[in-house]
Amino acid sequence: MEAIELLKNKFGVSQKYLYELKKEEETVLEIYWNPLTIAEREAIVAKSGNSGTNDDFALDLMITKALDKDGKRLFQDGHKASLRREVNAATLQDIQLAMLNSGSEYKLEEAKADLKS
Repeated sequence: MEAIELLKNKFGVSQKYLYELKKEEETVLEIYWNPLTIAEREAIVAKSGNSGTNDDFALDLMITKALDKDGKRLFQDGHKASLRREVNAATLQDIQLAMLNSGSEYKLEEAKADLKS
């Protein structure tokens, strides 16, 4: 298997992640997303504008990547101001951190081992 195929198969954008936002024992919202690509990251950085703050990037990431179980976007760009003003920052940060940290459970050493065979 070629390296490019290995990377696409093991770390490709077809993977889907899930974050369950809970209040007490109740799941309030299920948020799905696919891995962030370099192209998407560049577009989000450009969208975040000149302010370049981590908060703007993380919020734009969440708005851009958050999907429902059917693959439809949960948020639109116009929701940014409302999310900034009307939703607890810690809740948004939990979602954003889950998105930023996704994929770390598959170790790079495993991919290297697969490439050798």
